[in-house]
Amino acid sequence: MDNPDPFAALRQLSLKRAAPVSYYALSRLEQTGVANLSRLPYSIKILLESVLRNCDGYAITQDHVLSLARWQPQGIREEIPYKPARVILQDFTGVPALVDLAAMRDAMKKLGGDPKKINPLIPCDLVIDHSVQVDYFGKANALPMNEAVEFQRNAERYEFLKWGQAAFQNLRVVPPSTGIVHQVNLEYLSHVVFCDKNKNICYPDSCVGTDSHTPMVNGLGVLAWGVGGIEAEAVMLDQPIYMLIPDVIGIKLAGSLPPGVTATDLVLRITELCREFGVVGKFVEFYGAGLSALSVPDRATISNMAPEQGSTVSYFPIDAETLKYMRLSGRSPELIALTEHYAKEQGLFHTDTSPNPVFTQTMEVDLETIEPALAGPKRPQDRIPLSQVGSTYQQMLAASSGFKGMGLAEYDLHRKAVVSLHGKDETITHGAVVIAAITSCTNTSNPSVMLGAGLLAKKAVERGLKVKSYVKTSLAPGSLVVTDYLNKSGLLPYLEQLGFYLVGYGCTTCIGNSGPLEEPVAKAILDNNLVVSAVLSGNRNFEGRVHPLTKTNYLASPPLVVAYALAGSTAIDISKEPLGTGKDGKPVYLKDIWPTNEEITQTISQFVTPEMFKTRYADVFSGTKSWRKIKITGSELYPWKDNSTYIRPPPFFDGLDPNRQPIKPLNDLKVLALFGDSVTTDHISPAGQIAPDSPAAKYLLDKGIARKDWNSYGSRRGNDQVMCRGTFANIRIRNQLASDSEGNVTLYHPSGELMSFFDAAMKYKEASIPLCILAGKDYGSGSSRDWAAKGPFMQGVKVVIAESYERIHRSNLIGMGLLPLQFMDNESATSLGLTGTETFGVEISDELVSGQLLTVSATTADGNVIAFKALSRIDTPIEVEYYRDGGILRTVLKKLLKSEKLPE
Repeated sequence: MDNPDPFAALRQLSLKRAAPVSYYALSRLEQTGVANLSRLPYSIKILLESVLRNCDGYAITQDHVLSLARWQPQGIREEIPYKPARVILQDFTGVPALVDLAAMRDAMKKLGGDPKKINPLIPCDLVIDHSVQVDYFGKANALPMNEAVEFQRNAERYEFLKWGQAAFQNLRVVPPSTGIVHQVNLEYLSHVVFCDKNKNICYPDSCVGTDSHTPMVNGLGVLAWGVGGIEAEAVMLDQPIYMLIPDVIGIKLAGSLPPGVTATDLVLRITELCREFGVVGKFVEFYGAGLSALSVPDRATISNMAPEQGSTVSYFPIDAETLKYMRLSGRSPELIALTEHYAKEQGLFHTDTSPNPVFTQTMEVDLETIEPALAGPKRPQDRIPLSQVGSTYQQMLAASSGFKGMGLAEYDLHRKAVVSLHGKDETITHGAVVIAAITSCTNTSNPSVMLGAGLLAKKAVERGLKVKSYVKTSLAPGSLVVTDYLNKSGLLPYLEQLGFYLVGYGCTTCIGNSGPLEEPVAKAILDNNLVVSAVLSGNRNFEGRVHPLTKTNYLASPPLVVAYALAGSTAIDISKEPLGTGKDGKPVYLKDIWPTNEEITQTISQFVTPEMFKTRYADVFSGTKSWRKIKITGSELYPWKDNSTYIRPPPFFDGLDPNRQPIKPLNDLKVLALFGDSVTTDHISPAGQIAPDSPAAKYLLDKGIARKDWNSYGSRRGNDQVMCRGTFANIRIRNQLASDSEGNVTLYHPSGELMSFFDAAMKYKEASIPLCILAGKDYGSGSSRDWAAKGPFMQGVKVVIAESYERIHRSNLIGMGLLPLQFMDNESATSLGLTGTETFGVEISDELVSGQLLTVSATTADGNVIAFKALSRIDTPIEVEYYRDGGILRTVLKKLLKSEKLPE
């Protein structure tokens, strides 16, 4: 190993009230003429500090440091290895990650190695937040009832997670009923400046997470982004993330938000702009005078939706607002002082006089122009001004089926149904709001919109307004602190009077755990083919995600969620039409009950205090009585249970050959699916309900599991058999091989039969026929869901050919040994005349290099060959090795085996 500090950058940082700490000074690179720090984007400086600090002359070399230090807006984007400070996980992705690590331990022992080498080597936190479902709502005891069902459903998973916490070093588990991973990360886990006390060295906090909304803490000045579970596992095992040096898009903020406009309205506009501009795979960084007009919670709302915007990160630099939030959230005075001193010393602290960095490209957002809005009905980037929601809804019903149309015939446009609920008859029509959910860390982390919702509810109750009986209302905060300030301010009872009772501390409706609708409502929707709505304060509204029966789903701020619950319909203009009739018999309008900025600001200053945060996070790892009662057996190898339907050893390491394997051509591929644009990871591997007629349901029934205990796909990700059967099982997926039918159906080419994806895949596997997928733009957008790569792998898919990919999913495909190919510009399956009935071949060899053009041949039934070029989206040299080995974890396991120096 070379000199571990080749740039002589190690320095001492003197602190007023603490002993000096060491750090790697970025200024050293400027002093030696290597970098012009003042013009580098802040996010690039944080990457630069990491490679400088970890430069060992082997895995991270001086050339890597120089490549980043000399970053230019339009420069060559070389590969660098990056080591984040820590990893954060949630339970839907965390369980399969720990299952993989447990299986790696088994494989290590089987091959003669030390299983304890499979162990997190950097700090890892897993927050259990994805499992609670809204089975009970609208009542004072909904919270304990939902928690009881959660523990009953997930006992086996939680026992496994407790085993993992004991068996693996550097792993902490935040128990259920505590909060949502990103809000807990924002309010407590993030350091902003990280201090390794063993080495007495400080550096910028940074993390990667197994959830695509990990960038939320970018709003706090922490560089973080989402990765697939398999990539996170490699990072946990001290492997760098190999990435291309990013382009950085600067978004200049000017002005301040007008009265009555929320951070939610702003993030929906930024999401719309970023999707139009094109920021996929790029860093976004905010600058300009408007920065000081946004609090950290406002910034965190914007950063949370980085994946919806398409960017890897949406970064806000450390500044005075950062320190203000650290004080509010109860961080220690020592940490706050260290953060300020270190950030200023390193050129990471932004002030109004700081020079603007140079960016690859820029755009500008005038905050004064932002207006109240929703996004929907099927994508988060499809923003609709509040005043246009009603009119666009009516137009959408008759418009051609697509992202902004339902394709209803004229005779279907005026359908309605009368339902009897709680002793009252209600009429349900198209546009009826059947779910109104205050949910998701996107918004529940922001006191201004949460207290705004409470103030609006108070005024609505005082006017005598009531929520329609067919609306399923829920309140699921991202942390216990939210309940504290809603209680202390006296606003929670008003929300409860409108049906917004606490249902759980977790993701709930935002990830599809919305629970069932009341039976009369569900029956009316199905019997009358009604197009009904969910309005939620979440970040995603893809088809089939929120609830199977809500075909239109709208993202909105918490106050607007309450307003739409009162109105009961998205087919009206609530900016002009009354929400209802008051107790005085007069119509009540939104403007009558909307709280003023002054009311919200005064409520925050009076009722949101540092003591709340300190108290709630003092014993955050202890958990409820139900969590503490879970018993585990201590052992370094997990004692797998043969009858388990939740936790099974996966087959990913079966047949592992420690020797180097050649890359061979791919031949005789049949098409499992032909997709259009915007196929999300939720389409590929749904997280929500398991349909009664699905292969996964049949498997569970065969195992003796009653329907009430099926739980969700997300909760079953530790069982490869359920997940393989659940791949492509989304009820809204459209496969052009099946005449564009909706749902879990494809064409089995040899017989011409239509059947489920799983059944077809198993028939192909029995016949030793490899598979491929053809797709359009933005394949794999959405959640950082590694089962969206693992599932196709288990179904026998070897290649995906798409017009473009979302960043995380492309990485996940390679992480599982699948080949992502990209059609050339202006080419697609349609333009090339591909129908999906062809037999495909890919000319790939052991000479494969990153970014290579490969020849693909598609042979039709009559022998015609359509040959075309496709770009290999194996983007970096290390990804070639991952592909060669059959995936990143197999590469890591091979490296660890070699380090054992086993005898031959």
